[in-house]
Amino acid sequence: MKLIYSPASPFVRKVAVYTHLGNLIDKITFTPVATTALNVADDARSANPLGKIPALILDDNSTLFDSRVICRYLDDLAGLGMYPADNIWKVLTLEALGDGIMDSGVSISYEKRLRPENEQSPSWIEAQWSKVEHAIASLETGAYAELQGPLNAGQISVACALDYIDFRHGDRDWQSRCPKMAEWQAKMQALDAFKQTMPEG
Repeated sequence: MKLIYSPASPFVRKVAVYTHLGNLIDKITFTPVATTALNVADDARSANPLGKIPALILDDNSTLFDSRVICRYLDDLAGLGMYPADNIWKVLTLEALGDGIMDSGVSISYEKRLRPENEQSPSWIEAQWSKVEHAIASLETGAYAELQGPLNAGQISVACALDYIDFRHGDRDWQSRCPKMAEWQAKMQALDAFKQTMPEG
């Protein structure tokens, strides 16, 4: 298998966590690409018609894309059990919340990094940050029981999302307003699969 990826992507990070949890590192060739929404790498476009990463090329040359699809595949391949059948809908909802935080965080990054300063929209940036802030605040209330207990897909998504926010938008200091989630994040960061996959770039 071959993974088309960029090390800074939080969606790629999710996939990387699964490769570590499932001891799949030696079964995957990791192919980095320099790609953005405005300048799509050829390898990304050939693997995924949308030009998005990650994309996983299987041994039969078929391709899986979208991090949720790839994570579900790797979970099944390695028998990890991150998508428990007895609680699947709540776990998937938590995963969607984490992915939504990533979406907004990446949108802010693109606005700041890809547009000239005089073309950036402060109102767009703040609208995206409001989504992030409200999502983390909802997690702080304890409304999502699936955040606790055995590791699951929702927890992985949220942990990767929070680390990405710190990586690209650390000046926002969400931890001071959500200390319970800050403590939870620290516990997740101590797990080997997360320590081995911290974002870079």
